[in-house]
Amino acid sequence: MHKSHCAASPGMRSPPEFALEVVGVVRSSDEAALLAGASDRAGLGRYGEEVAAAHLIAAGLTIVARNWRCREGEVDIVALDGEVLVMCEVKTRRGVGFGTPLDAVTPAKAARLRRLALRWLADQRAGAVASSTDEFARYTEVRFDVVSVLRPLSGSTSVEHLRGAF
Repeated sequence: MHKSHCAASPGMRSPPEFALEVVGVVRSSDEAALLAGASDRAGLGRYGEEVAAAHLIAAGLTIVARNWRCREGEVDIVALDGEVLVMCEVKTRRGVGFGTPLDAVTPAKAARLRRLALRWLADQRAGAVASSTDEFARYTEVRFDVVSVLRPLSGSTSVEHLRGAF
């Protein structure tokens, strides 16, 4: 990886404040199908990402990419909120015995997501055709959100969306 992929960029700043949006209960006609795969850790993670994506779409965001991977790691969801590019980390847990899903986003994980955002932007620019380079000029602001999905063994699924988490 080139150093330029990890360097701070003036356009990539954390907002000075954040907003926490709490959504009480997830009810969906697809919930039964999602729950069928939520019995193991990988299945629970997939379930959480599906719930998070549905929540973001319902909140008016446009999903640009899901599970984008490179050698350095993975971005769960890349979305657009108007003209703002949103890098979204999804955390799913069954309970809060070891902390909430939001507690799992450590400073090291936040730093990794910032590096991945730079890599994603660089890869998108490198893959663009010369005529569409202006498309990337609109990404003047990048926001980092966390969506927490709590899916207990019994009861309802809850979703918290922390906008501008770091």
